[in-house]
Amino acid sequence: MNGPVLKVHNLSVSFRTEDGRISAVDKVDFEVADGEVLAVVGESGCGKSVTAMSLAGLLPRSATVDGSVQLDGVELIGADKRTLRSIRGREIAYIFQEPMTSLNPVFTVGRQIGEVLGVHNGLSRSAARKRAVELLKLVGIPSADRRVDDYPHQLSGGMRQRVMIAMAVACDPKVLIADEPTTALDVTIQAGILDVLRGLRERLGTSIVLITHDLGVVADLADRVAVMYAGRVVETAEVHDLFAHPTHPYTAGLLGASPSAGRHAGSDRLNEIPGLVPVLAEQPDACTFADRCPRALDTCTTEQPLLTAGAHQVACWNPVREPVEAR
Repeated sequence: MNGPVLKVHNLSVSFRTEDGRISAVDKVDFEVADGEVLAVVGESGCGKSVTAMSLAGLLPRSATVDGSVQLDGVELIGADKRTLRSIRGREIAYIFQEPMTSLNPVFTVGRQIGEVLGVHNGLSRSAARKRAVELLKLVGIPSADRRVDDYPHQLSGGMRQRVMIAMAVACDPKVLIADEPTTALDVTIQAGILDVLRGLRERLGTSIVLITHDLGVVADLADRVAVMYAGRVVETAEVHDLFAHPTHPYTAGLLGASPSAGRHAGSDRLNEIPGLVPVLAEQPDACTFADRCPRALDTCTTEQPLLTAGAHQVACWNPVREPVEAR
C-alpha cells in the first residue's frame, strides 16, 4: 500500500438546533491508504455516518464542519460547490444504507447508472446504457442486459444494493464510502455483497471506508479498524491486532457483546455494555465513556485522554493492556 489517499485531521461536526448546538463529531483523525479497507465501527449514534457524510460535504446547512479532509492532498473542507460536485461520484462515491430511499422509483436502474456516467464521463445515452450493463455484470447481477431496464421495485433487496454499488463504482472512484452496506440483508446475501466489495477492491484498487456496527463484517473485509464512541475515535489498529488485543475498555466491551463460533446456544450469555451513548450538547473535557466504564479512574472524569502514537492507538487513561508503541 502507498501513502494515504484520504487524510482526515481534527474533523469536528456540530448541528444547530432550537436548544443550541449539538456536537456529533469531535476532532476525529484517520487515514486511508491506496487500496486499503478501513472499518469505522461503534454503536448507533456514535457519529460514524455523520463523519462519512461530512467527507464530501453532504451534511445539511444546520451543520458546521471544522478541521481538514484531504483527498490526494486536495482540501475538501471549505471547497466551493462546483469543486465538491465534480468530486462526488467521481473521486469519492457512496453506498448508502437503504437503497430504496436512494434509488429513484420512477426511473430504471440503467438510466440512473447512466446519469452518473453522463454527468462525470460525458457518455451518450446509448454508451451509458452499454456501460451500465457492464457494471451490473461486474457486481454479479444475472441477466444484466435485461435487468438494466428494471425499476427498483422489481429487484430484491440484495439486487438493489448491488445496483447501488454499480452506481458508486461507475467512475472508478479513488475512495468508496460504504455506509452499512449489508444492513437488513440475510446472511447469504450479505456474504455476496462482501464478495462484490472485495472483488472491486482487488480489481479496481479502490480504497474503502466501511461504516458498520457488525464486527463479523469487519473481520471479513477490513485491513484496519477505527473504533468510535460519542463522536471520538477511541482506538485504531490493524484488524487482527484489534480482535486479538483490544485495548480500550469500550472495544473490549463491543467484542464481548458479539456472538462467536465458540459460544453454544444457552451456555454463555453475551456481555453487555450498560447505559447508552450520550447525546452531547458539547464535548466534555473528559472521557465520554467514563460513566459506562468498569475501569474508570478519577482522572477519567476530569481530563480527556488523547490517542497514543504508533500502529495501535488508544485514547484511555486505564487501558485493558498497553498498546504497541504506546507513548
